[in-house]
Amino acid sequence: MMTFTRDPMTLNDVTNLDAAPFVIEGQGAGMVKIYFESEANKAEYLDLTPHAGVKSSGLKKIYAEMADNPDTGSIN
Repeated sequence: MMTFTRDPMTLNDVTNLDAAPFVIEGQGAGMVKIYFESEANKAEYLDLTPHAGVKSSGLKKIYAEMADNPDTGSIN
């Protein structure tokens, strides 16, 4: 299982893994454990639907939010 300790909603490192909420995605060798800074971030992540292709509203939201993020630079 791969483990991600960077909250995908804020891109901040999650440091207190014992108390942090998380989800496990996938099965078998492809399982991924994703930690979050808060239950609110976890809920927001679970509400996204990024797997519907380029027309997915969730994927468009992710691209829009990352477009001006100082960690990724502008994609516009």
